[in-house]
Amino acid sequence: MKKTALEVYQGYWREMQAYYADRDGTTEGLKGYAASEALASAENDAEYAHGRGRIYIGPIVVSESTVTGTDLASKPPKVMLSSCLDVSRWQPVIADTRKPVKLPTNRLTKYLIASTLEKWPQGWRVVRDEPQDKRC
Repeated sequence: MKKTALEVYQGYWREMQAYYADRDGTTEGLKGYAASEALASAENDAEYAHGRGRIYIGPIVVSESTVTGTDLASKPPKVMLSSCLDVSRWQPVIADTRKPVKLPTNRLTKYLIASTLEKWPQGWRVVRDEPQDKRC
């Protein structure tokens, strides 16, 4: 169960990377990994970026993922994770020209993120992803 949750979380970020990179993309692939608050947040954020003519390219690196808690008796069962998210090479660019968008130099690009996954009838889904504003 823990291994499955960790695999789902890696898949979630692969799909996020693909979704943000495709200006005309849909969340069909992402729905296999995300639901609820996490899915709505991704849709809103990507829609905002895409609406401004931006896409995100480059890799997102997820490392140091550990299970920080479980509540398998709850309905639905839950697993909580802590990970290090490295977005230093995941860059916003103008979709038409691929020209990089200038970002603040003091932004965190490698930070802790706390996540909650729930076991839905279709399988494990990321339902919450909360950046912790702490370097890792």
